[in-house]
Amino acid sequence: MKLTFLGTGTSFGVPVVGCDCDACTSEDPRDRRTRHGALLEVEGGNLLVDTPPELRLQILAAGVEAVDAVWFTHPHADHVHGIDDLRAFTAHRRVDLPAFVPLEYEDSLRLRFQYIFDVAFRPPAGTTKPKVRLHPFGPSQSVRILDHVFEPLAVPHGPLTVYGFRVGDLGYVTDGKYLPEAAMETLRGVRVLVLNALWFGNPHPTHFNVEEAIEAARAVGAERTYLTHLTHRVRHQELVDRLPDGVLPAYDGLTVEIS
Repeated sequence: MKLTFLGTGTSFGVPVVGCDCDACTSEDPRDRRTRHGALLEVEGGNLLVDTPPELRLQILAAGVEAVDAVWFTHPHADHVHGIDDLRAFTAHRRVDLPAFVPLEYEDSLRLRFQYIFDVAFRPPAGTTKPKVRLHPFGPSQSVRILDHVFEPLAVPHGPLTVYGFRVGDLGYVTDGKYLPEAAMETLRGVRVLVLNALWFGNPHPTHFNVEEAIEAARAVGAERTYLTHLTHRVRHQELVDRLPDGVLPAYDGLTVEIS
């Protein structure tokens, strides 16, 4: 199993438009963070996690040649507004691309991207639309994707619930504020954990800051924890210097092998 971080930034991305801070003007390529996305390669195919606005650029940079399924964590714009870029993977498919979406967000996606999900809509001759079929799942419902069992991880994100997952030895959580008891139970025994973390200090109402993410990582006890969904208020090297053993900053293009 191999995880590639396609995008490790927040909804603003890094650099932030109009900002001249140290991170936004950094020459370290690891400080350039596009919006959240990831690719999980498993035996049986590739699972894309979210469809951020820079999806086309991300898949080109990572050399992604195929996507066989999609997992949507929640419907915020920075996680879904690159959905049209799925055309690159569906134009020549004989069957629709399966996209797994939390049941509570199915109607939202169908409404916002009606041209994709309305089976009555036919694009003009010579044009295409993404061929995607939604597969809704419940908060405690295990899902079989590419012959692997994915267990949803429901975490609070302000008024929304974000759905990460556990598959094998990997636990993946983005845009969460804390790990509820049910999520902790599902994560028990994972070897690799992914958590969101904005910055040091100044707690945020809907996201982990770095200190909270470290505390959650220690509670889970994974061998390695990677922090993603990072802002321009923290540079990559600062994270490397300040994070404890076993907790590492992710960056766009980082690939992690999970045995």
